[in-house]
Amino acid sequence: MQRIRRRYEAERVIFASIEPGVPQTPSIQALIDRLMADGRPLVSALRVTRQLVLERLATLDVEQHAVLGDITSAMTQLAEVTLDLALKAAQAEQELKHGAPLDSQGRRIDLWVVGMGKLGGRELNVSSDIDLVYVYEEDGQTTGADNGRGGLGGQISAHEFFSQVARSLSMMIGDTTEDGFVFRVDLALRPNGNSGPAVVSLSMLEDYFLVQGREWERFAWLKSRVVAPREAMPKGERHDRALALRDVVIPFVFRRYLDYGIFESLRQLHRKIRDEANRRAAGRPERANDVKLSRGGIREIEFTVQLLQVVRGGQFPEIRTRSTLKALQRLAARNLIPAETAQRLANSYVLLRRIEHRIQYLEDQQTHLLPTDDADLAWIAASLGLEDSISACGSKPDERSGPCELMGALCQVREFVATEFDALLHDGRAPAAGNCKQGTCGGPPVPVDSEDFHAMLPAAIGARVVSFSKQPRVAVLSDAAKLRLAKLIGRATRLALAPPDTPGEGPLGEAAVLRFIDWLNPLLRRDSYLSMLAERPEVLRRLLRLLGLARWSMRYLMLHPGVIDELADPRLMEGRFDRQAYLKDLTERHRAWGRAGQADEESLLDTLRRAHHAEVFRTLVRDVEGLVTVEQVADDLSALADVTLDMALRWAWAHLQQRPGKQGAWAVGHQPHFAVIAYGKLGGKELGYGSDLDLVFLYDDSLDDAPDPDAGPDSPSPIDAYLAFARKLVSWLTLRTSAGELFDIDTALRPNGNSGLLVTSFHSFDDYQRQRGSNTAWTWEHQALTRARWCAGEPALAERFEDTRRGVLSTRRDSAALRGEVVSMRDRLREAHPAGAGEFDLKHSRGGMIDVEFAVQYLVLARSHEHPCLMDNVGNIALLQRAEDVGLLPEGLGARAGQAYRALRRLQHRARLDEVPTRLSGEALQAVDTHRQAVMALWAHVFPGL
Repeated sequence: MQRIRRRYEAERVIFASIEPGVPQTPSIQALIDRLMADGRPLVSALRVTRQLVLERLATLDVEQHAVLGDITSAMTQLAEVTLDLALKAAQAEQELKHGAPLDSQGRRIDLWVVGMGKLGGRELNVSSDIDLVYVYEEDGQTTGADNGRGGLGGQISAHEFFSQVARSLSMMIGDTTEDGFVFRVDLALRPNGNSGPAVVSLSMLEDYFLVQGREWERFAWLKSRVVAPREAMPKGERHDRALALRDVVIPFVFRRYLDYGIFESLRQLHRKIRDEANRRAAGRPERANDVKLSRGGIREIEFTVQLLQVVRGGQFPEIRTRSTLKALQRLAARNLIPAETAQRLANSYVLLRRIEHRIQYLEDQQTHLLPTDDADLAWIAASLGLEDSISACGSKPDERSGPCELMGALCQVREFVATEFDALLHDGRAPAAGNCKQGTCGGPPVPVDSEDFHAMLPAAIGARVVSFSKQPRVAVLSDAAKLRLAKLIGRATRLALAPPDTPGEGPLGEAAVLRFIDWLNPLLRRDSYLSMLAERPEVLRRLLRLLGLARWSMRYLMLHPGVIDELADPRLMEGRFDRQAYLKDLTERHRAWGRAGQADEESLLDTLRRAHHAEVFRTLVRDVEGLVTVEQVADDLSALADVTLDMALRWAWAHLQQRPGKQGAWAVGHQPHFAVIAYGKLGGKELGYGSDLDLVFLYDDSLDDAPDPDAGPDSPSPIDAYLAFARKLVSWLTLRTSAGELFDIDTALRPNGNSGLLVTSFHSFDDYQRQRGSNTAWTWEHQALTRARWCAGEPALAERFEDTRRGVLSTRRDSAALRGEVVSMRDRLREAHPAGAGEFDLKHSRGGMIDVEFAVQYLVLARSHEHPCLMDNVGNIALLQRAEDVGLLPEGLGARAGQAYRALRRLQHRARLDEVPTRLSGEALQAVDTHRQAVMALWAHVFPGL
C-alpha cells in the first residue's frame, strides 16, 4: 500500500475529493473520467483506478474495520465499471475495422460479459481473478467498414467479430503494464473449458447445457450474471434482451424436482479439490494452511450452501441467490438448515474472507495461503483485533500471542465448517460386517437380484425381494442402480429389526420393510427419491416407521413421493398447520418465480400442489403418531384447503388478466368480487384425507360496472369474465400435473345443480335460497346450507352470504312436512348403501353417522327461528349439546349422541388409514353397540315413529 501511496499521491488526492468513503460505481466512473481528462489513456486510467480503490479498501478494512460486504461490493463494482468501459472500447475498435454485427433482421447483436464465481455473487476479493464467459445473442454478420474506395470491406461473422472483441477486452483488463493490471481474467468456466471457443452464441450455450453440461458446472453457473455492458444489466435499456440468457441458465442449474442425485457429483468434485490441495501441500507444510481450499475452508462453506440450493432450488425459488451470506439466511428461513448453524457458518465465512483479504493485502496476489512469517501473522491478528486476547495463549500478550490467537480462532472455525460439511456429504455407508438376519447388512456390496443378497435377508423379506427383483423393470436397471436398491433394502431391514431408540417401543418389524419394498416399485425410474434415501438415513428410518403405522401412508407416498423430504425436517412432529406461515411461504415463492421469470401457470400449479401435499403429509405423520385428534386433523385439513383455494383464486385471476381471451376481457383492470362457498365436509370443517370439495362460486354483481345499454353482444361483461374465471379456477384445482393432483371438485350444489351456470350472482343466489320467484331451492339444498360457509375470495361477500344463510335457516317451516322430506332423503341414502346381514356400516347403517347429521340438520331447519344459537356452523357435536341445552333433547341425550358421533368418526378415520372396511360385524360390532344405541335414541326422539 505504501508503494501505491508514493507513486499515485496526486491521484489519491483527486480520488479523495471525489469520494472519501467506500468507493461506489459513480465515484469509480468519475475517477476514470478525471484521469482520462488529465491525459491518461483508458488502459492506464483503468489500472490506476484499480490501484487507488485497492489502497482505499485496505485502509478502510484494516484501520477502520469496514464490514466485509462493503469491501466485496466495492471490488465488484470496480470490475463492472472497468469491464463496461473496456467492452465499449473493444467493440468500437473492431467496428472501425468490420462494422457493427447485425442479425438476420438487421438488429444489432449484443455481447454479454457473464461474471461467474465471486464476481457473479458480488463477493469479489481484493486481489481476485475474475471468472468470465462471453456469450453473444445470435449469429449474424458485420456490416463492413468503409474501405476508402467508396465501398465496404472487412465483413466477418458475428462469431469472429466477438472473438476479437473478447481478445481485446481481456488484454485491456488482464495485461500487466507499468501501472499493473486491472483484473486477472480466467475463461476456464466457458463451455468445454480451455479447449472451447472464447465466445459462444446463446444457442451454442443452450445446446452445450443439454448435451454436454456436467453436474459441477451447475454450481458454477448458479452464481452467473451479466456484468457488462451496463445496458444489459437490471434497469438497463437492453436488460429485457439479456433475460434470454437467464431463461437458458436457470433450467440447467435448477431441476424441477428434488435433485438429490447431485450429492455424488459434488462429492467427487470436492474429493478432487482436496486431493489437489493435499498434493500441493505434500512436502511443503506452509501450503497446508489454505483458508480457501483446505479442510474447513471457504470453499466448503460455499459448497454447503450451493448444494442445498441446487437440490431444492428447482421447487423453492425463494432460496435462489448468488450471495453466500444471503443464501444462508434464506436456507435458514426455509428451515433447510438450523438457524444457529446458518449463523455460525456465516460468521465463519466472514472471518475466513477477512483473513483471505489480509493475506492478499500483503502481496497483492491471488493467494489463500497463510504466511509463515510470525510478523505477518501478528499483523493479520492485530488487524482482526486478536492481538490483545489472552484466552488461549497465556496469561498476557507478547510477540507470540497474536499468531497463536489467530491460529486458534482459525482452527476452531475450520473444525466447525468441516464437521458440518462432512455431515452433509456423508455417504451413509452401512456397517462393515454382519447380515440382515442379525440386524445388520454389511459385507461387500451385492446387487438386488443376487441370490447372495436374498440369502442375507429374513425369509419373508427375502421372498418379497426375489419377486421384486424378477420384474422386467428391475432387470433392465444398471448395475449401479441394482447395488443402490440392495443397499436401501438392506439398510431398511437393519433399521426395522434393530431395537428402537425410544424405550418401551418395539422394533418396526418386517411389515414396514415389506411395505417399503412395495413403495419402491413405482419409483424405480425416479432416481432423485432413491438418492435422497441413500443420502438421508434418518429420513429412511422415519419413512419405515410411517409405513409400519398405517397402510394409507404408503398409498399417499406412492402418489406424492416428493413429500418424503418433509421427513428430514426435525420440526415435523411439532405444532399444527400454521395458516399464516403457509400463506407467507407461498407468497414468497410466487415472488421468487416472478424474479426468475418463471411465474407461468405450470410453475404455479406445481407450487400449489407441492405445498398442499407437504402440509397434508405433515398432518398425516402427526395423525398416525397419535399427536393430534381426529377433530384436529379435520380442522387442519379444512384450514389448509381454505388458504390453498384463496391463493389459487388470486393467482388464477392474475393469469386470466394476462391472457383473458375474448370472454375474459372484462377482467383486465378489474379486481374480482368473487367468493368460494364451501359445503359438505369442507363447509363443516370435517375434511378428511382425499375428501372431495363441494363448492359453489358466487360473484357480487352490485359492485361491478353497470352494463352499457349501447354495448354490442361482443362487448366485455362481468358475467362472461367470471364464467371464464370459474372454469380456469376449476382447472387449476383439478388438473393433474407432473406434481400430481390438488383436489376433486364437485359443484353440483350450485343453484339448479349441473344444469345451472358454474358461477352465480349473489343476488340470484339469495333469491334462489330464499325462494323468491319460480326457481327456488329444494329442502335438501337447505339441509346442505346448514353446513355451508364462505371459505375464500372477496371478504365482503362472507358477511352477505352468512346473512342469507341465517335468513334461510331461521325461516318458519311446517315441521311435519320437513320431517317427512328429511326422513325420505335419509331412506334413499341408506338404500343406496345397503349393509349385509349382521353388518354395521359406520356411516350409513341405522345408528350410524348419517343419522346424527340428518337429525342435527332437521333441528336446525325446524327450530332455528326459536333458537338462533342453532344457526352457527360449529359442527354436529356442538350443535347436539346446544339442542340439549335449549331443551330440544332430553338431558344427557345430546352429550351421549355427540360422544357416539365422535367415536364413530374416529373408527371410520382409523379404518381408512389402515385401508380396512368401515363395516363392522361380530366383536367389532358389539364394541360399538353403546354408541349405536345412543344414535338410535337420538333418531327416535327427533323422528318419533320414523
